[in-house]
Amino acid sequence: MAKIRFDFLSREEEDIIHAKSLEMLESIGVLVRSDRVLRMLEENGANADHKKKIAYLPEDMVLEAVAAAPKNFHLRARNKENDLELPAPDFPYLTTDGLVVHVRDIDTGENREATRKDFAQFARLADALDSISFFWPTVTISDVPPDMHNLYELWDSFINCSMHVQGDCIRVEDARRQLEIASLVAGGAEELKKRPIFSTAVDPISPLSFDGDALEAQIMFAKAGIPILCQSMCLAGMSSPVTIAGTIAMINTENLASLVISQTAERGSPHIYASSSTPADMSTGNINYLAPEFLMISAGAAQMARRYGRPCMISNWGAGMKGLGIPSSYSELFGYTGTILNGGDLVPGIGGLDGAMSCSLAQMVIDSTIWDNFKAFLRTFSISDKTIALDVVRDVGHGNSFLTHPHTAKNFRKELFFFDREKLAMESTLSDRMVPKAREIAKKILREHVVDPLDKQVIEQGEELLKKYARNY
Repeated sequence: MAKIRFDFLSREEEDIIHAKSLEMLESIGVLVRSDRVLRMLEENGANADHKKKIAYLPEDMVLEAVAAAPKNFHLRARNKENDLELPAPDFPYLTTDGLVVHVRDIDTGENREATRKDFAQFARLADALDSISFFWPTVTISDVPPDMHNLYELWDSFINCSMHVQGDCIRVEDARRQLEIASLVAGGAEELKKRPIFSTAVDPISPLSFDGDALEAQIMFAKAGIPILCQSMCLAGMSSPVTIAGTIAMINTENLASLVISQTAERGSPHIYASSSTPADMSTGNINYLAPEFLMISAGAAQMARRYGRPCMISNWGAGMKGLGIPSSYSELFGYTGTILNGGDLVPGIGGLDGAMSCSLAQMVIDSTIWDNFKAFLRTFSISDKTIALDVVRDVGHGNSFLTHPHTAKNFRKELFFFDREKLAMESTLSDRMVPKAREIAKKILREHVVDPLDKQVIEQGEELLKKYARNY
């Protein structure tokens, strides 16, 4: 099937990134801040410096992990109709922006901290929007014990959304409790292992460093069958070399290291290659999604993921990088949204504002609407004897028109995309005129959309679990 895809690296350049990643893992190694994980790696072929807590991973150990990890698996959902096949067979799967600090109030337009009520609204809106395929807890809940926010976010995701949930975890105790909550919803630990209804991001700390408690959590999740997403978040010039090649190599090295850790803990456990790496904004030190180099970095990382047969989350989506609506210039927006053409499977970002610092229900509607039009560039096309249609050419003959031929009437809606003019009105660059209508749509959906309900007894048990955890904290 023919499909547009932006590649950045030649095959020879891929080979160089691969070879230098293996060299980095074997000669520089990765910092592993867990004695248990360091011993596990050493017992399975790594060389370890226990004083410095460095694991040196030999090439054969890395290649064995690449071979052991499944290339195809599913992200399961509470509602089986929302299960996702990886790699994505057609369009990439979109999700929301994740774990932002502030919510943009839908009525006042002011930034404020998010409550459980706000979180529930984001989850319900995500459940309703056709463009969103799985849910990444959008905001960090502020009206719960601070150390428990990710437990509440996972639980409230299950209540208010019937899709697969991508959580996060940095502590082994939280991992144990997340598994307990998810097992309750799934119908037991064995059912959860058969149908993991959530995945979790366990991210390296660039460059080449892994937090000990997070690694302990990763091992627990891998043994429970929960897909692990390793999201490398390099800042070129700060936590990776300033060169594009050096940053791509760092992303690749960190993902391979995470893959080795998962496969050493549980051979065959599902693992997702991921990156949210950009150049550093040299004037502020912040992540810079609107830098043109973001497109090249993402394309290179996506190619390396495909090289190893890894499902990946590389691209980003969403127009609200500078605020509500579409406040960025054409070139900035192209560099950001163009990452979709890299051929990744999972894409975050819907509803995010201000460089992933805040989010908005109205922006979720705007980003989803733009996606409905952008998908025109991502369709697949059959190239075959039938679609080349020489028989039709013979029928029409020299110098005549194909317009009235039955072949045209039969196929033009499959081959040609027709923009929705009303939706196109939401795409006026450097404009926020679509915001009032987007707010109305979001409010209407929240009034009318009904989420597949969890069993009332399960909800009661889940709330009791959270109360028990809170007492322990």
